[in-house]
Amino acid sequence: MQLNFISNENLKKHIAETIEQYGERLQPYDIKKFNSNIVDPIKLLFDKNVYGSSWEEIIKSEIFRQRDKSNNNSIGYFHQKIFQYIEGCTVPKSGWDVIFKKSGGIEFEDCGAVSTVYVEMKNKHNTMNSAASAKTYMKMQGQLLRDDDCACMLVEVIAQKSQNVPWTVSLDGQRQKHRRIRRVSIDEFYKLVTGEETAFYQLCMILPKIIAEVISDFENLTVPKDIVFSELSRQASANSFELALYMLGFKTYLGFSK
Repeated sequence: MQLNFISNENLKKHIAETIEQYGERLQPYDIKKFNSNIVDPIKLLFDKNVYGSSWEEIIKSEIFRQRDKSNNNSIGYFHQKIFQYIEGCTVPKSGWDVIFKKSGGIEFEDCGAVSTVYVEMKNKHNTMNSAASAKTYMKMQGQLLRDDDCACMLVEVIAQKSQNVPWTVSLDGQRQKHRRIRRVSIDEFYKLVTGEETAFYQLCMILPKIIAEVISDFENLTVPKDIVFSELSRQASANSFELALYMLGFKTYLGFSK
């Protein structure tokens, strides 16, 4: 399968760069790395008992959670930077996530044509609180004041539904809406910039094959072998696993320090 809006060569290059973004998260976890931000032993204790898991399962789950939190940034890199390979799009180093220009104008059903679209991109629809939403909306209002031949978009990868609609927010207790400040799901944005209705679907369908091909070309890419559980087990040999875990977060606390 060949996509019309990005070459296989550029897609493979971008996927390789995204995998490289994982960086140190591919390194094995030991106790020092596991506890670099100080884990919450009480939470892990509750999780183990409430979910009926083993300590090994809980430790693996916590390591996965720590990796996954950082991996979201890498996936954000994938979703944003891919547009540098799509005609009409640029990915600035700062300011906006994506800028889309099209000769002859970019047409909207409910607000006519504009020459430029400025994009803020979010991985998920619920990642912005009201203050962040208001700040982003005011940034877009400012852009419209400086350029009356543009539109601004909040593009969401994981949106509540497929949409391309005016974005409504609350500013100082007042509901604000402008037809050229829009809330757009990623599929609709791909449709806009490529002219192909199912462009994002096509990308999703080809991704598993291309990712597998790219990973097979990585010479030193290996599954990390974490040693946190075995290290904690050795520390717990003279006492209990719970105490070894408590010492990660409470070793300087009264009682524990002795």
